[in-house]
Amino acid sequence: MHRSAFVQPAIAVPALACLLGGCSPLQPVRAASSYTSHTICSETFISGLPAAQVYAETIATTPAYGLIDWLVRYHVDPIKREVSTTIAGGFFSRAVYRDGLGCILVHQTAPPEAPLPKDLLAGAGAPPSLPDIAGPAKVTSAKAALEAAVDRAFAEPPYGPPQRLTKSVVVVRDGRVITERYAPGYDIDTPQLSFSMAKTVINALIGILVRDGRLAVDQPAPVPAWRDPHDPRHGITIDNLLRHNSGLALEETGSPFDVTTRMLMFEDDTAAYAEAAPLIAPIGSRWHYSSPGYAILSRIVRDEVGGNAEAVLRFARRELFDPLGMCNVTLEFDAAGTPLGSSFFYASARDWARLGMLYLDDGVVGGRRILREGWVRYSSRSTPGAFYGYAAGVWTSLAPTGAEGGPVGTGLPPGTFFANGRLGQFILIVRSERLVVVRLGVTQAPDLGDDGSIPRLVADVIAALH
Repeated sequence: MHRSAFVQPAIAVPALACLLGGCSPLQPVRAASSYTSHTICSETFISGLPAAQVYAETIATTPAYGLIDWLVRYHVDPIKREVSTTIAGGFFSRAVYRDGLGCILVHQTAPPEAPLPKDLLAGAGAPPSLPDIAGPAKVTSAKAALEAAVDRAFAEPPYGPPQRLTKSVVVVRDGRVITERYAPGYDIDTPQLSFSMAKTVINALIGILVRDGRLAVDQPAPVPAWRDPHDPRHGITIDNLLRHNSGLALEETGSPFDVTTRMLMFEDDTAAYAEAAPLIAPIGSRWHYSSPGYAILSRIVRDEVGGNAEAVLRFARRELFDPLGMCNVTLEFDAAGTPLGSSFFYASARDWARLGMLYLDDGVVGGRRILREGWVRYSSRSTPGAFYGYAAGVWTSLAPTGAEGGPVGTGLPPGTFFANGRLGQFILIVRSERLVVVRLGVTQAPDLGDDGSIPRLVADVIAALH
């Protein structure tokens, strides 16, 4: 038995909004229990990490953890492959592992999804189109300056206990890994959690469907609940959902009371929950980050390719993962068979680098076009009014709008864009240097890091190469 928690400081305004909106004031405690079960389940049975390590490094470091640590208990059942959690003897939650589908929170009864066919469980199918980026052994560089740059990314603070914030760094230049480093317990094959980098995978799957003429970003999104032309949401496009300016009441605040927490931690059908939201602003007029918008996009992908988890996996492998040689990938799904495309995909650091290569090379790998011509340019074009120059599934090298309305640089080279997830997950695409840098870890600092560690890593790598 161990203690663990996920909770952020309760803020008076979100709490009041929660009460007025009908949600429970105990939602943060319930979310803490659910997050603990799901995270430990996934990182134990997908990533192969010890539960105690997951607890200490990913969950226990969350802000305000100490407030309820002494009340939280979790239990790992290696036979049933499930994790359960209670807080103060109540708020029970359970997550179960399913072969090929990762872990799922069980709210009432076990999910109905049938076991996957053996061919999907066997791993990669067709030979990759992308030339291999490295051999089976870990790559180190003969350049001392490059190794020193990676050393700094793993450096521990001079005082206090070890924090082990960085878990993996992979640097790819001109299609080959030139150096990589892994923390203890991690290696070249360890699948690591995407958090919001999953949104870039959804961007790619949408881009493939656009390439094939099955979707159009500038047309009303094919959401049955919005089919009526008189529905004010009818005009929401895939572009609006990709760019977080749909106008729906799905704003992500980072509070444990917000709609994203409720959707991911408590809803069996995440997209149905998101699609039911009303408009609160004219379509396209207001930017606000929204993971529920990507749940809607994930449902659109699911319905377009066959309507269930098996169909999504077959499509994703055939059209994206196999051509890139991404072998250590797990997509997690909700009970409705919709991929959790806002937050919960797993892949090794090398596989995340392979995804970065796709975007570096304009959607082409080994002479094969995966993404429609112009898709990368469209996806990396910043959205007016967006923080950090958010584009359409990736971020650009523009910081929040300055006091006089102009963009403020992030410290990244011009033209750089990147996938980014909570706790410091990054795939950085530096076009000017033909460079992809992957950094994965458990850093609590938001965005690019209060200490500028991500721009510094990129700058150090570039300096070492020159």
